[in-house]
Amino acid sequence: MKEKNTPAKFRLWLMAIRPKTLPAAVGPVAVGCAVAASDGKFAFVPALCCLLGAMLLQIGVNLANDYFDFKNNIDSEERLGPVRVTQSGLISPAEVKRGMIFCLFLAVLIFLYLAQAGGWPIVIIGTVSVLAALAYSGGPFPLASNGLGELFVFIFFGLVAVGGTYFIQAGRVSLLAMLASVPPGLLVTAIIVVNNLRDIDTDRKAGKNTLAVFLGRRRTIIEFKLLLLLSYLFLPVIMSLGLADALVLLPLVTGPQAWQLAKRITEEQGAQLNELLAGTARLSLIYSLLFGAGLMVRIS
Repeated sequence: MKEKNTPAKFRLWLMAIRPKTLPAAVGPVAVGCAVAASDGKFAFVPALCCLLGAMLLQIGVNLANDYFDFKNNIDSEERLGPVRVTQSGLISPAEVKRGMIFCLFLAVLIFLYLAQAGGWPIVIIGTVSVLAALAYSGGPFPLASNGLGELFVFIFFGLVAVGGTYFIQAGRVSLLAMLASVPPGLLVTAIIVVNNLRDIDTDRKAGKNTLAVFLGRRRTIIEFKLLLLLSYLFLPVIMSLGLADALVLLPLVTGPQAWQLAKRITEEQGAQLNELLAGTARLSLIYSLLFGAGLMVRIS
């Protein structure tokens, strides 16, 4: 009986970790590695550790969000997003909490290993990242419930993820690395904007004051479009500063995809936004991979 239940349990945990959100962790690390490679500083093992650490933090955040939203009575049967395993009773709160702690513990181990090469800045980055993962949905002042979710997502999935990945490999911070952190940060933030737009009514009822609740539906849609637009406008800025050549414009080929997302967000609402959220995550990954390729490969 136990063996027969194992695949079902695995599927439940797969549901809990939300694999469709992992592009948000992969894209920024790929950009940081590309900038390191363009400077001749790419190092495989530290890069792999950065990727694993980022994915573990993302999974930890997802489990924490599932657990704390249940504990704070935010999730309900009216929820329009994917099934939450804690609220639906599929996995017990205690198990989800243990899974969250386990993922964050593994992330801490990776940061400790990376600190041997990167020193005290990596200790600070690792500590703050883990605390932010917990504070996003938990603690006395949950960031996501007080209109700060988007800001912290931009900081940690943009500046910290790209800049930190570069620093671990290069041993320093460069202007290009910091500028290159902006577009991935904007696009990952756009994912959260769609999530909060979808849940705007249920969050308002539950007292979860996301930025979308503060702004309202119309201005949240404008915010989403601005994030997409700025991610593309930033490309010629990097090129004009002489930090990269014309190949940095490669992500422009995803423009039609972004245009369709911008159109759909004005037409769709409720559960329809689940696919839009997944589409925004795909855009962030494809954009980041093309952006990284454009930064890494120079026209001779």
